[in-house]
Formats: sequence, C-alpha cells, structure tokens
Amino acid sequence: MASRRGAERWIRAGRVTVNGRLVTEPGVRIDPASDDVRIDGRRLRPEPRQYLLLHKPRGILCTCHDPQGRRTILHLLPRTLGVRLYPVGRLDLDSEGLLLLTNDGELAARLIHPRYHVAKVYRVWTDRPLSPAWLSRFVNGVVSKGELLRAVRVRPAGAGRGGAEYEFVLIEGRNRQIRRMVECAGVQVVRLLRTRMGPLALGRLPAGRWRRLRRGELEAVRAAAGLSGDARPENAPECSEPHPPAWEGSSYNTSPSKGCTL
Repeated sequence: MASRRGAERWIRAGRVTVNGRLVTEPGVRIDPASDDVRIDGRRLRPEPRQYLLLHKPRGILCTCHDPQGRRTILHLLPRTLGVRLYPVGRLDLDSEGLLLLTNDGELAARLIHPRYHVAKVYRVWTDRPLSPAWLSRFVNGVVSKGELLRAVRVRPAGAGRGGAEYEFVLIEGRNRQIRRMVECAGVQVVRLLRTRMGPLALGRLPAGRWRRLRRGELEAVRAAAGLSGDARPENAPECSEPHPPAWEGSSYNTSPSKGCTL
C-alpha cells in the first residue's frame, strides 16, 4: 500500500493499529500470518508470494518505474498478476538474460548478498579475444573507479568473427561489473547474457517471455540462499509454460549488436 517512508508517516499519524492497539512508532514486530494489522480500520493481509523467471531482452530497463516513460520489465508482465514484484539484482539496459522477479524480500536479499555465495553465470561476447593473463587478473581482482572487482571464474567459451566468447561467474553484483572489468583490458563487450542464478537456469525461455518457478526450482533456490521452512509451494506449479510479453507484436533481436558501447 505504501513505501517504507510512507508507512512510517501513516504510523506517526495514528492511522495504524495492531490487534486493536494504536501504534505510533515504527519498529513494532508482528507476525503477518496471525496479527490483525489495520490502516484506517481496514485490515491488511499479506500478499501471496510469487516467483517469476523472466528472459530480459536488451533495450528494456530493469526497474519498476522510469520517469522518462521508457519500457521497463513491468511492461512485459500482465497487470492481472495482482501483486507488486521486484527484480532480484539488475541487468543494465544493454544486457539480457535471466531475471528473477518476486515479492519475497528475504529471498531476494540473500540471493544478491555475497555472503551467501549464490553464483551468477554470464555468457559474454567481446570484440576481440582477452589474453590468459587478463582472465587470471579478473579472478584476482581489477580496480575500476576505485572499486575492486572480482570474478569467481572466467573461462573461454568460443570464438568467431574476430571476437571471442567467455563464461563469467560472479557472486557479487556491482554496477556494470563485467563491462567495467573487460574495459580495463581495453576490450569491448558486444553482448552480455545471464544464463544462471544459483540453481535457476534460463534454458530455452525466449527473450521477452516469462514463466513461474517450478516447485522444485523454488525449493532449490531457497536452499541455495540458506532458507528453509514455508516456501508457500502452492504458488509454484510442478510445470510452467512460457508466457508471452504483455503487449502484442513484440519481437526482440538476440544477435550481438554492432558498435555496442561500454
């Protein structure tokens, strides 16, 4: 119903009760499954958790709102979902691939925090090959704009047309991290595709399409994040077919772009 700051204003204004008692200071701990929380007398109920796997295309913003009116990931989803979903981590405008959307804040926080060592795997195409020395340096760490950037593993994955293809594995997710690392070597990224996040795999999901996590995937990704207990598996089907984008006639070119800038 509101942002955290908006909710704090409502609490201080005396509009919120918990089990019939007025609450005027933030920080009161509740159990959403059993406590009666009301705003202006209207009872609130927790939203059912939802987990969607989306193949983000290039040219779509990884945000829920853009002041300039550009297309965002929410334009790919139907409004009939009935809940607000948020991306787990980000992919920049020119990057593609696996994106998890959920309203499960605890799972999202753990998946993006380096402490839990949930690996993210990327396929990266460059305009020319990287030397073995640079591949080693990426694992040891390179400094870009005052930040130390590291990969867990980098290995060649193919070559052609004068360029090369690599697999990068990260457990941290700094802004445009792979592009900045490759830039340190004087090489240009022409395409970047995230293929995995922990046990979740992009597979053959077409660009711009989404599906719900399968029950086994949900259990596996929660285990990878060190979570156990109620995953509300009733919201995760045994099988899930891809859904098309919310608008008709969408198409996405997934071939590497020419002259892509860092």
